[in-house]
Amino acid sequence: MASKKGIAITIIILAAITGASFLVWTIPQQNEATFIVTDYENYLDGTKEIHEILQKSTEIEYQKLVNGEITPEEYIASADVTSTQTTAQISEFVTSKPSEEWQSSYISYMDAMKKFSSYIGETKVLANLIENESSEDEISEVMEKIESLKAESMELVKISDDSRPG
Repeated sequence: MASKKGIAITIIILAAITGASFLVWTIPQQNEATFIVTDYENYLDGTKEIHEILQKSTEIEYQKLVNGEITPEEYIASADVTSTQTTAQISEFVTSKPSEEWQSSYISYMDAMKKFSSYIGETKVLANLIENESSEDEISEVMEKIESLKAESMELVKISDDSRPG
């Protein structure tokens, strides 16, 4: 019962994130003279906050999977929601067309989100291996790949932060 509650809480959090993201775009900027610069900066900051929440919720559910606190099916359901949110964020990035000074930072962050998406996919592979009672070697190999993708995603976020203008 607690794991269903956890999934429900995760879905509510993700819905709140989507709603907050929508509000950020519908509320007009107060200073029109710096609209473009603050728009790109605020958009990237907002996306980063959403990404961090998605990372934290995924990590919590992943640990529950590894510790046997939730079933692989429950994990996959949760990961599918997070994957959908991540794909939506990547799609927004593709269509955002940042100014030239922000392109490097945006491209690095989009790449970080793509790595995070791959990370989610690999955690689902792990869930299937656990469900199918695969060998420890197979499970260990996938877990190493998961950690590698997580580290690559975090490194790309750092590169994005370092390449912000100004």
